[in-house]
Amino acid sequence: MLPQSLSESLGKLGRIAVLTGAGISADSGLGTFRGKDGIWNKMRPEELASMEGFLANPQLVWEWYTYRRSLLAAAEPNPGHKALAEWQGIHPDFTLITQNVDGLHQLAGSKNVLELHGSIRVNRCLNCGSETENEPQVFKDHVPYCSCGGRLRPGVVWFGEMLSEATLTSAFEAAQTCDLFLTIGTSAAVYPAASLPEIASAHGAVTVEVNIEETAFTRLADFHFAASASVAVPMLLDAWLVHHPLSILRHEK
Repeated sequence: MLPQSLSESLGKLGRIAVLTGAGISADSGLGTFRGKDGIWNKMRPEELASMEGFLANPQLVWEWYTYRRSLLAAAEPNPGHKALAEWQGIHPDFTLITQNVDGLHQLAGSKNVLELHGSIRVNRCLNCGSETENEPQVFKDHVPYCSCGGRLRPGVVWFGEMLSEATLTSAFEAAQTCDLFLTIGTSAAVYPAASLPEIASAHGAVTVEVNIEETAFTRLADFHFAASASVAVPMLLDAWLVHHPLSILRHEK
């Protein structure tokens, strides 16, 4: 059950912004990166997720990302992803921001997702800069190359790299102007993404955190749900629909 104060607030709120992290994909069988069982507790990120690591051992890095892509091939969007896609589909002012690179939001039906950290499903050429989701056809020494002859890398943002300025600007604007900000399955430890719920709170938005573990943002959030995204997000959507005439659209789809 939702607190009555939140249920009442949901009936008055307009603009919605959502930030998701690895926790929303946990119920799809994908591991999180932080926390007590996080991936980065078992591996050295500088070897697998940095340009320095890639240049030092591109084959190792590609083996790691090929493995992660194989996990994605078997992963499906869970009820948390699907609820956000449905919410966006019936609400005209809904911005979805993600730190994830797995593409599960898009598979669930979400549109115009602001991918802060890029996409693991994309290959980017270090020479011509072109991006493609198709599997490369040219390999040299077990490393993929672009048709132009340039070396390919995964289309994700590595440690030490800048985020897309346009994507980040859109995310900041959504945080500054929203009435409701949901932070779902993110550790609130990686900046600048971690500043988004703080910005939303500072600008007067109602902030709701969904995370099994407490985070650095928990004490600032108006509401905290220590539950999985696949349970909490559909519940929040259902509560919002009760107060909005748009709920009729759910039954017409």
